[in-house]
Amino acid sequence: MFPREVHAAGGVIVRDGLIAVVHRPYREDWSLPKGKLDAGETFEVAALREIREETGYEVELGEELTEVRYEDHKGRPKLVRYWLMSIVSGDFTVNDEVDELRWLAPNDAIALLTYENDHDVVREAAERTIIV
Repeated sequence: MFPREVHAAGGVIVRDGLIAVVHRPYREDWSLPKGKLDAGETFEVAALREIREETGYEVELGEELTEVRYEDHKGRPKLVRYWLMSIVSGDFTVNDEVDELRWLAPNDAIALLTYENDHDVVREAAERTIIV
């Protein structure tokens, strides 16, 4: 029997040519904000919720970026959909999942991000928003 595919959603939050990256202490990694869908939730709703939970920001969805597929740390297939996002309101707040958020230029974000998949998403976001 094949394991069920895990679905997640997140975003590349862009502000003044910079991208938000988050540190997750429980994984000891730097990543783009994202998380798994709740039962019955759409990818879009999950993306907005996860950004709010992990960063404290209310955001609006922009253009969808290329989806990412990989095997998670439990060996399950995982699909993550990302959107370009802009902040509507709010402020970063340390929480149970994220203890630090940094605003970085795309190349600096790529240098800090732990996962290669995130590097590709940032490169695409930078190309689409013409930030360097």
